[in-house]
Amino acid sequence: MKCCRYFGTDGIRGKVGESLITPEFILKLGWAIGKVLGRCSSGTVIIGKDTRISGYMLESALEAGLSSAGLSSAFTGPMPTPAIAYLTRTFRAEAGIVISASHNPYYDNGIKFFSIEGTKLSSKIEEVIETYLSNKLTCVSSAELGKASRIIDAAGRYIEFCKATFPTHLTLKTLIIVVDCANGATYHIAPSVLSELGAKVITVGCHPDGMNINKKCGTTDVRQLRDRVLQENADVGIAYDGDGDRVIMIDHFGNRVNGDKILYVIAREKLRQSKLEGGVVGTLMSNMGLVFALQKLGIPFVRSHVGDRYIIEMLNKKGWRIGAENSGHIILLDYTTTGDGIIASLQVLSAMITNNISLYNLCSDICLLPQILLNVNFARHCINPLQSPVVKKVYQNVKYQLLGRGRVLLRQSGTEPCIRVMVEGDNIEEINYFGNQIVDAIKSVS
Repeated sequence: MKCCRYFGTDGIRGKVGESLITPEFILKLGWAIGKVLGRCSSGTVIIGKDTRISGYMLESALEAGLSSAGLSSAFTGPMPTPAIAYLTRTFRAEAGIVISASHNPYYDNGIKFFSIEGTKLSSKIEEVIETYLSNKLTCVSSAELGKASRIIDAAGRYIEFCKATFPTHLTLKTLIIVVDCANGATYHIAPSVLSELGAKVITVGCHPDGMNINKKCGTTDVRQLRDRVLQENADVGIAYDGDGDRVIMIDHFGNRVNGDKILYVIAREKLRQSKLEGGVVGTLMSNMGLVFALQKLGIPFVRSHVGDRYIIEMLNKKGWRIGAENSGHIILLDYTTTGDGIIASLQVLSAMITNNISLYNLCSDICLLPQILLNVNFARHCINPLQSPVVKKVYQNVKYQLLGRGRVLLRQSGTEPCIRVMVEGDNIEEINYFGNQIVDAIKSVS
């Protein structure tokens, strides 16, 4: 696991106007990126963003920094994170940058990066960028300054790319789909993809105003989507997060289908079609119920650290193609280089149509154990609560109590100043009790 001053598990993230997410720092970051990733002068970096109001300010600062390093910027406007990965590859750009804080509220923002291959930057490259951030900013001559342009057809290009991952002999004409775009970057993409494939589409969270991204909608809050699915008697509901790299689904009974179940459905369908290469990768957070269900199918399973970059590292190490986080990051290397909510949902819809079966029935063979995830905030300047003897003692006690029938996992978030507490077992009352014990211990030392 890497240890950087600025970079977390998915780029740089924070509250706008504080710490790192300021015009001054982002300008310097743009310059550092240009110095490290620019293979030649006059190269281009593609810049996309989600719908946060701060995106306008940050993209201007990035453009200024890149220009001072001699690189040009090509803006896409609001676009899903995986779309920038795709466009970076197709345009052979020096790099791709996404201005987004994913599933966080509007007052947060962040910067994500893609290499020329459309993959997340390696830890080594991030460390080099951090080194440049400690140097004095310099500027190329006026004749070498980068320029700015806009990719007019970015949305259309990505829509066609997504549609191409859906089997050409299938159609969605028999489905009524409610899609929740979290008032984020997929608002003008996902409904078009689904409707152009034939579905009757009903939209939720598709009216961004700069401050309503992820607000009571999207993958972090599916209540509105669930209600609409039941109200419209829809076949399925699909929720994306603010930047479109996560997906959570709702079946026609209103049940939540998380990343673990989506991974199971896709892997089983690949196996049925004799297209599964090896096994699948989950994370430390993946439910034990997923492991049991995959074992019954004879599908190998391994865990990586939390974060899509670590899933991809493990997939490449094993030579496998499918991985996921239970939060909804679904990695399908046969189609793209990073987590893509739209493409993942299309593979589930394909399985529904191919087998003429509901999402509810597709998930009938996987039973997840009760699992809770609690977040405990702490001040960045404080000592990590996980190093406290008090917390360690409570953790070890809970671990002993759950031995053989459950799990407990404590980890510091790589994107937010909080400790994530996961407790999993066969009794919901018991795991709630244990979870609250750990939370109280963390709060007592924070």
